[in-house]
Amino acid sequence: MAEEIKCARCGQKRAALGYAPFPNEIGRRVGSEICQQCWGEWLQHQKMIINHYGLDLTNEDAQTFLFDNMKAFFFGGPPAAQIDTSKEGTVKW
Repeated sequence: MAEEIKCARCGQKRAALGYAPFPNEIGRRVGSEICQQCWGEWLQHQKMIINHYGLDLTNEDAQTFLFDNMKAFFFGGPPAAQIDTSKEGTVKW
């Protein structure tokens, strides 16, 4: 079972993610300071960002953009991406 931590995002004591999802400093920080539930929420949000902006994650600028959004999502600060969901479900083709 994963170690319990006080999550940096939600502030609750929960099971830590327990592994670095990326081989860099932000990945190590997420692995040790973020709970599994908040990681799951990030995965859903990340999917929205990738699809909304049509990110090509083989592009270094797109990766930087996504990592900047990840930092803001987990640790605060201004988000780099604003997704307008007010028209969700109303677009007719």
